[in-house]
Amino acid sequence: MAGAQPWKRPELVEQPELKELNDELHDLRLDAGFPSARAIRDRIGADAQGYWIVTHQAVLDAFQKPDLPQLGRLELIVRVLAEDARRSDVDGEVDRFKLLWKQAVRETVTQASVQPPVDTTASFSGDHVEGDAHTFDDSREQATQDPDQGASQESSAGTETRTDDDQAAARFHYAQESLKGLIINAAQVLWDDKDALRVFLGVVRRSGGFARMADALEERRPANATFYGVESREFEVDRSPARLELVTLRRCLDRHRLKRKWSFTDMEAQTGVSADAWIRWYTGDELPEREALVGFSHMAGLTLEDHVLLLGLWDAAHDVLEAREHSVASARGISFDEAWATRDPATPRMWMLAGVSGDGRTVYGPDLASGTAPAFVIAGPAKSGRSTALVNTARSLLAAGTRLVLAAPKPSPLRELADRDGVLECFTRDDIKQGSLKEILSAATPEEPVTVVMDDAEFYEECDAWRLLRSLLQRGFDEGTALVVGGDEEKMGSGFRWLDKVKRAHRGLLLSPQKWNAGDLIGIRTGDAISGNRVTPGRGWLHLGDGKLLAVTVPQ
Repeated sequence: MAGAQPWKRPELVEQPELKELNDELHDLRLDAGFPSARAIRDRIGADAQGYWIVTHQAVLDAFQKPDLPQLGRLELIVRVLAEDARRSDVDGEVDRFKLLWKQAVRETVTQASVQPPVDTTASFSGDHVEGDAHTFDDSREQATQDPDQGASQESSAGTETRTDDDQAAARFHYAQESLKGLIINAAQVLWDDKDALRVFLGVVRRSGGFARMADALEERRPANATFYGVESREFEVDRSPARLELVTLRRCLDRHRLKRKWSFTDMEAQTGVSADAWIRWYTGDELPEREALVGFSHMAGLTLEDHVLLLGLWDAAHDVLEAREHSVASARGISFDEAWATRDPATPRMWMLAGVSGDGRTVYGPDLASGTAPAFVIAGPAKSGRSTALVNTARSLLAAGTRLVLAAPKPSPLRELADRDGVLECFTRDDIKQGSLKEILSAATPEEPVTVVMDDAEFYEECDAWRLLRSLLQRGFDEGTALVVGGDEEKMGSGFRWLDKVKRAHRGLLLSPQKWNAGDLIGIRTGDAISGNRVTPGRGWLHLGDGKLLAVTVPQ
C-alpha cells in the first residue's frame, strides 16, 4: 500500500517540546499501522455540506511541517489513530497530546519573546521612527553592520559598547514584533472560519499583553503601525467576580456546540439569538440571557441532566453578579459565626452548614436525617479547603446538639475540636477498631444522634471497622447515626470497600474539582463542565440530592 510507510519528520532540533509532540504523533501512526493521509481524512469524515473536515494535505502538514499544528485538527487526527491502534483509553490519549501541544505552545511563545533577534530590519518600512525609536534604530544598525567596519569603529571609539538601555529596547521591541507575528499567524490560520476568527480577535483585543503593546506603540509607533492604531483604554474590561462560574458555563456550552459542529451562525439560526450576541458572551465576562440558554438546550436536545446543569451554572453566575450590583460584601471573607447566624432557626437537628451563596446571604447544607442515605461527601485536591469545610460541618452539628466522632489520621484542623463538648472520640491513627467504634455508636438513637466526621477518609479504606461503616450507611436512619467523609478527590474515586454506600447519598461538596468524573462522588454528572480549573481554596460546587449544582463558598 502506498500510504503504508513512514513519513519524513521535520527538523526540530531547536524546539524540543514541538519535536516530542511530532515524534509522538509519528509513533502513534506507526502503532495504527501507517494509515495514509487520505485514510485518516476519510475516518475523520465530512461536514454537513460534504466538505472534508480535515483535508489529506492538512493531515500531511501536521506530520511533516516544522510548525505547531492546530489543536482542533490535532485532536481529530489523534482520536482516529488511537482508535485504529486499539488504545484502551482514547480520551486519555487525546488529553495526553493536548498537554504536549500546550507545552509546545509555551515553548514557541517563550522563544519568540525572549530570544534576541538576528535581524529585525524586515519589521520596519518607510521612514525611521522619530523620538525614542532612534535608540533602537541606531543599535540595530550597529548590530547588522559589516564586521570589519564595526571593528574599526570600536577601535576608534575605545571601549564604547551598547548600553543596557539599548539592549533592553531591542529586546522589548522584538517581543512586540513577535507578539504581533503570533497574532497575525493565528488570524491567517482562522481566516476561513469567520466565527472562530471573530472570537479570537475579540479575546486578543481584551488581553493584557495586547493592551500594553498598544500603549507602548502609541508613544513610539513604527511606520507600519496601522495594525495597532489603538489605545488600550478602549479595551479595558473589569474582571468579573463571577469569572469562575462564567468560564465553567462557557465550557459546558462549548462542549455541546462542538459536539454538534455548530458555528455561531448556526446557533443564531437554531436559537433566534444573534451570532454577535453569542460571540460577545464567549469573548467577554458577560452572562448570557437565560432565555438564550433555554433555547439552546431545547434546540440541542439536551438530556434533563445536562439541561439542569446548564441552568444551574447560569443561576450560580447570576447570583454572584447580582451580589455585586447590590454592593454586598463578598462571601469570600465571611466567618462561620456570620454564616451560622443567617440560617433558618427552624432547621432540623442534623442539618449541617456546607457553604454560602455568592452574596453571603444564603446558607446551604443537607439534613443528614433525610435523603437516600445518612451521608455526605466533601472531596477536593490538596489546598482546596477540604479540612476547613469539614470543621464547619462539625461545628454546625455540635451547635445543633448532635454528638460527634472525629477521625483524622493526618494532622488536620478537625483534631482541634477533640476537646469540645459533644465530641465522644477523636481517632488519630490510620485504623479504627471495630469494637471501639461499635461501643461508641451504641449510644446513638434517632432522638440523640451521633455523626462520624472523617478527614482523609482514603486512609480508612482497609480499616478494621469498615464493615461497621458500611452497616452505618445502611441502618443509620433507624439507629440515629450518620457519616460525613472528606478526602482527596482522586483517591476517593479509586473505590473503597464501603465508599459505594456513601455515593448512594447522592449529595456532597466538590472543592475545585480536577477530574471530569468527580461528580460521581456526589451523585451528579459533571463531565468537563466544572473540572480542571485552578485550585481556589474554599470555592466549590454543592449538590444536595435535588439534581441542582450550586456554586458556594466555604466560610473561613
